[in-house]
Amino acid sequence: MNPTRLFVGNLSYQTGENDLQDYFNQAGAVKSVNLMLDKMTGKSRGFAFVEFASAEDAQKAIDQFHNKEFQGRAITVNVARPREERPPRFSGNNDGRGGDYRGERRERR
Repeated sequence: MNPTRLFVGNLSYQTGENDLQDYFNQAGAVKSVNLMLDKMTGKSRGFAFVEFASAEDAQKAIDQFHNKEFQGRAITVNVARPREERPPRFSGNNDGRGGDYRGERRERR
């Protein structure tokens, strides 16, 4: 795990990267902010990753901001865990009628 990279959750959907940059700069030097967006709508998914220049600044941010209110919501702030490997998602339907990997209907036998 990278102790300088933080997960920030339960964000307001109106929160922008600049809002997070300004807020977390109070704890120390922020290297980057990566707000997660929905691929289809382009809107915020309600969480982000904030990376600090040092582990000390990151820990200070956790101590200072975890479970504190930001833009009307109590946010979660903790060290980001590595992304888990997941099997590929099946894109077909799950209604028992069958479908190939493109979601097209196939004949029953």
